[in-house]
Amino acid sequence: MLNALKSRFPSYPDATSVLIKRLLQDYGRRYWKRYATAVAWMVVGAACVSTCAYLLGSAINQAYIARNFPGVVAISSATMLLFALKGIASYAQAVTMAQIGNEITAENQCRLFDKLLRQDVAFFGNRHSSEFSARITYGASSVSSVLAILITSIGRDVLTLIGLIVVMFVRSPGLSLIGLLVMAPAVLTVRHLIRRVRQLAQKGYGGSTSVLETLQETVQGVRVVKALGLEGEMRRSLQESVAAVQQAADKLARVTNRSTPLMEALAGAAIGLVLMYGGYRVIFQSGAPGEFVSFIAAFLLAYEPGKRLARLNVDLSGALVGVRVLLEVLDLPDRSAESGKPALKVDSGRIVLRNVNFSYRPNEPVLRGLSLSAEPGQVTALVGPSGGGKSTIFNLLLRFYNVQGGGDITIDGQSIGRVSDKSLREQIAYVGQDIFLFRGSVRKNIAYGRIDASDEEIIAAARPAHAHEFISQFPSGYDTPVGEHGLQLSSGQRQRIAVARALIRQAPIILLDEPTASLDSESERYVQAAIRRLYEDRTTLVIAHRLYTVTHADMIYVIENGTVVESGRHEALLRQGNRYANFFYSQFGKGASIENSPAAAE
Repeated sequence: MLNALKSRFPSYPDATSVLIKRLLQDYGRRYWKRYATAVAWMVVGAACVSTCAYLLGSAINQAYIARNFPGVVAISSATMLLFALKGIASYAQAVTMAQIGNEITAENQCRLFDKLLRQDVAFFGNRHSSEFSARITYGASSVSSVLAILITSIGRDVLTLIGLIVVMFVRSPGLSLIGLLVMAPAVLTVRHLIRRVRQLAQKGYGGSTSVLETLQETVQGVRVVKALGLEGEMRRSLQESVAAVQQAADKLARVTNRSTPLMEALAGAAIGLVLMYGGYRVIFQSGAPGEFVSFIAAFLLAYEPGKRLARLNVDLSGALVGVRVLLEVLDLPDRSAESGKPALKVDSGRIVLRNVNFSYRPNEPVLRGLSLSAEPGQVTALVGPSGGGKSTIFNLLLRFYNVQGGGDITIDGQSIGRVSDKSLREQIAYVGQDIFLFRGSVRKNIAYGRIDASDEEIIAAARPAHAHEFISQFPSGYDTPVGEHGLQLSSGQRQRIAVARALIRQAPIILLDEPTASLDSESERYVQAAIRRLYEDRTTLVIAHRLYTVTHADMIYVIENGTVVESGRHEALLRQGNRYANFFYSQFGKGASIENSPAAAE
């Protein structure tokens, strides 16, 4: 899974410095004032910790050497105020950092979604939607995590450590040198872990994507899973992905904590030696006990920030995997650039394809020099065997893909490759056999055809689509939720809502991809009646496998192997007795004729 993900996106440099520099340029500059505020509060907190460690020694001296109780009270009161101030500073910096992080995460999620919308359909062809779910959740939050680690390390840990080291040297330079010399090797033990942490974090991300993929496919295809008895297979697939994630997480836990025993042992050695030397000075060299206690307090308080700083690169390496995941998408070039292209202006709506070539994969042509035309106000039907290229024509008309090999597609003489995609698609209403409804109400799904449509216009579009009748019978009417992918509605109801969505669009060009293929006869009758309303005064292209649905067409093109092999009206094509006639007789039997064909009956 991980290698597959890597192959789909441009690799981003592994250098930690490159990524951090990028983050500081993109986000640090814009949020530097708020980060500075958080660092200021961290400075206050670090100062409070260091001052408390220093005052502890003074309190001991006042109590045991000077026997000055008022002095002890004064130092105790100052310590209480310092801890209260430290609590306020900790709260303020934590809230400030959280707010910045939440804003950055939200911004990155919007940027990632916008970048995906700017890609063409081909970009999504060999990718699973769960991959983007993982990127928008994991990658978007990693940026704020990395910045938080950096700012917190600099503003809290470094400053706290500096302050405590100052207290240590002020109280006892000799003890400070002993402590630092013993703890120095602990910093070096974590350097070799960085590359391993990065590899395991990437493996964990790839496994998490596999889990999302299996879960999403199972939920969306639950009917097929149940019908085919695939519960065991789906369970096995998910368990394998979960096991891979667990294995990577276990290894990551072992690697990231591998230095802990050594660091703890060294810390214990340092503390033991310091206690031994400090005790010797107090007992045999008449050293002040306050200095010794103050040093010990500062040394112990310095241990945690020192340990976090020693692990800084390890923690950053894990978080930077998510940053790479995000930047791989954000740095993609826009594949649906609209800048500078004029809008399409449709007068009559005449569509012409001239010598169009296209292939989805190299050396596997789908269209081979195909030419045809669709006249304004007429119905043009595309028929032929599956895989001949009919749906590809619709994909090219909608600019999901671009024409290859020198051919061209024009609408009223304007090449669709030279106009903006937005203006092109505004002139087209599309209804397919696989209807996609968005999660929400019936009203909202019809209104997606024209976002600014009023309730009256929505109802006016539903009536000729024969949808108003069943919608009105719902307890919530047009506010009835359709469920995910519209699964709370029947196939016929979904189709009629799709027709209403196309009607409300009021587009001069209609594309119909066998919209009644999966319907029963009663539902098909309603949908066919609704579709006839779409034909009125519009350029209509219809893909048909059941030929009786297009016997009324003004022009029929028979498409095989990516080219037009026959064209004409239904009656003329039957008389010719070639490919269309063979298709027709294979569906209705040799006894069918022009007079008793569905066209004549209609």
